[in-house]
Amino acid sequence: MGTQNQSQAAPGACAAFARFVLCGGGVGLASSFAVAALAARIPWILANLLITLLSTILATELHARFTFGAGGRASRSQHVQSAGSAATAYAVTCAAMLALHLLVVTPGAMFEQAVYLTASALTGVARFVVLRLVVFARHRSQVAAVVRPSHGTVAHAGVPAGLAELCRAA
Repeated sequence: MGTQNQSQAAPGACAAFARFVLCGGGVGLASSFAVAALAARIPWILANLLITLLSTILATELHARFTFGAGGRASRSQHVQSAGSAATAYAVTCAAMLALHLLVVTPGAMFEQAVYLTASALTGVARFVVLRLVVFARHRSQVAAVVRPSHGTVAHAGVPAGLAELCRAA
């Protein structure tokens, strides 16, 4: 069907983050080893690009089905939006590895993995926020007027549901 199943409840922020770490972290960890293995055959930057593309498609599907409770496959627009945040993550991991090689003449494989995984983790947190509040936000286009929740705060039209939830929790 490709659209979100509105009858399935979206998980709370903590549950979604735990699922994000499980899915995204698992894909990211597997990707780090895949990049290292592929980089033995082709330039690292190309290996990282190929693995980033494949892992982004896989992770977006997992996030749509499991992490954010969308209830089905990710839509084309969700894949495109997710790819935008992945492009940023790709740039950060490339910059981190470039900086490492500028600062350390011959870093060992373990040091390279540590730098790569650290950069991936930092961008992963940013990706979680973007995916939760923008890409997989529910009902954001259905809110047409100012809504007054029972505790007296005001949420404005067009604000993603996840953002309103996070703001109320603060």
